[in-house]
Amino acid sequence: MDYLDPDKARFQLFKDLPLDEPVNMINLVKLHDVARYADGTETSGQEAYAAYGRESGPVFKRLGGRIIWRGDFRLMLIGPEEDENWGLCFIAEYPTAQAFIDMVRDPVYREAVRHRQAAVKTSRLIRTLPGASGTTFG
Repeated sequence: MDYLDPDKARFQLFKDLPLDEPVNMINLVKLHDVARYADGTETSGQEAYAAYGRESGPVFKRLGGRIIWRGDFRLMLIGPEEDENWGLCFIAEYPTAQAFIDMVRDPVYREAVRHRQAAVKTSRLIRTLPGASGTTFG
């Protein structure tokens, strides 16, 4: 099953968690080789996702968002290797969960998201509460 956007029930669960706490969103994204828009336009998945970034970036930044980690996927060491090979891996930080909600409701962002919808084959978006860094596991 491919995952592109949250359904209303999952988004409500997001909104039911505290809205005033910081959020780190783990993003794992697989792109289509060819992105197809509703109007029939085609481009590469990479180019469509780059357009999403260019157009949504000012909203993301204005609301206090920033990318705190980005990496290139190399190997699934533990997990199903045939399904879990991600083209894009990054963590987006938001000052609050409300800032994330404000972003997805912003008219500029809502226009830009068409590029993401054309580009993305499937994705995982995981909300986390930032914790302390350290030198041990657990």
